[in-house]
Amino acid sequence: MLKIRLARGGAKKRPYYSIVVADSHSPRDGRFIEKVGTYNPLLKKDDANRVTLKVESIQEWLKKGAQPTDRVARFLAAQGLVAWTHGNNPEKGKPGKKAQERLAERAQREEERKQAEADAKAAAEAEKAAAAEAAAAAAAAPAVEEAPAEEAPAAEAPAEEAAEG
Repeated sequence: MLKIRLARGGAKKRPYYSIVVADSHSPRDGRFIEKVGTYNPLLKKDDANRVTLKVESIQEWLKKGAQPTDRVARFLAAQGLVAWTHGNNPEKGKPGKKAQERLAERAQREEERKQAEADAKAAAEAEKAAAAEAAAAAAAAPAVEEAPAEEAPAAEAPAEEAAEG
């Protein structure tokens, strides 16, 4: 498959690109069929020499089935050679498989931690309720035991009076 793409040239930190027609399997800066333009990103955007194109050659290669890359398609659209639309890839921003697995594991650990906290809280509340119930029972039990003990001497007092009298 033929591609119309950028081939990087220039020095380190000083990029300069040739717009070439090349086989899609050849290296980025390697073998190409024809040089059809240049791109100098260091020039201002309104500079005429920023992008130069051999329009006739590009039209011939497009008729032969060469596919422009996204960046080159933008340049060609500015010249009116092709219709370029912004690519829409909704999957691009999503995390990969491993990241999704890590997120799922993290969510599971968080859920287990929350469940453990809820269980501990429920156990603490049950313990408090049992302690309060035991305290209430302990407070009520001596009162119940003391009340009959007080009533017994009161009941015995008339019996003693009857025995004495």
